[in-house]
Amino acid sequence: MKIAMLAPIAWRTPPRHYGPWELVSSLITEALVDLGVDVTLFATADSITKGTLEAVCKEGYEENPNVHAKVWECLHISNCFEQADKFDLIHNQFDFLPLTYSGFVSTPMVTTIHGFSSPSILPVFEKYNNRCHYVSISDSDRAPSLTYASTIYHGIDISQFTFQEKADQSYLLFYGRFHPDKGAKEAIEIARAARMPLKMAGIVQDKEYFAKYVEPEIQKGTVEYLGSVGPEKRDELLGKALALLHPINFNEPFGLSVVESMACGTPVIACNRGSMPELIDHGKTGFLVTNAGEAAEYVADLKKIDRSACRKTVEERFSVQRMAADYLALYKRILE
Repeated sequence: MKIAMLAPIAWRTPPRHYGPWELVSSLITEALVDLGVDVTLFATADSITKGTLEAVCKEGYEENPNVHAKVWECLHISNCFEQADKFDLIHNQFDFLPLTYSGFVSTPMVTTIHGFSSPSILPVFEKYNNRCHYVSISDSDRAPSLTYASTIYHGIDISQFTFQEKADQSYLLFYGRFHPDKGAKEAIEIARAARMPLKMAGIVQDKEYFAKYVEPEIQKGTVEYLGSVGPEKRDELLGKALALLHPINFNEPFGLSVVESMACGTPVIACNRGSMPELIDHGKTGFLVTNAGEAAEYVADLKKIDRSACRKTVEERFSVQRMAADYLALYKRILE
């Protein structure tokens, strides 16, 4: 079986620090290679893979402002489809644009829908609904107008996350992009109400939001901003935290940081929206709340959470091996 894995090119695959779609593309690719599948990864030229790397764009446009995003996206996608007859199947991790190429090739295509940035993009998915095989990353993130081949939850490389039987007990953690959707402002409110120090890490996606709601609150020992951290620091921050605060303001399709936190044994306090009830078992691996005030009240109950239950949940439901096996089964079903 020969698979073309079409990754985005905003960041390197795998990303150095941020790039969730690139991360998932990498995890699936490497796990499939380990299963003996012949995978060609279409990604940036600086990407790293055990499979075959195919690239026309030197580096991600989010990492180099001189890379024109639309120009290189077009060249990148066309490079994959111009070689479509070499592959048994194309796995599209790139969102809706590659769908518009699918009618020109006979190679079947699986598209992992990583969420809908806006309802305005739905017409593209609807047009190719009967041609492409759509995968949702949670049951909550399904559009009623589309037909899905499967729901396959993201998986992570558990070996990259160290289980911490006991928390540091000295801080709460916000780990994610700084944007109104992710609730950094609310995380600060929760920590303040719970009278707990808060550490914050992630890329600043909305500079005005960060300047208005986060920057004025930064004070050593109370609210600390650590920037966008790499894998080693991420592992330490997640593992030592009393809890991950995830007070999202949108219906999040999945939530990699939630699973990564639980892999370290760290429970999650999250707003009960989107995929959160599919990831978090209320009272067992964290708490699902409706607002910041309720979240702050649950901080006192974190001691009731068995951290080993958090780790076990990830091992059983959210491992990269399980994800790869699910995708391989889907590929076989389509090709048969």
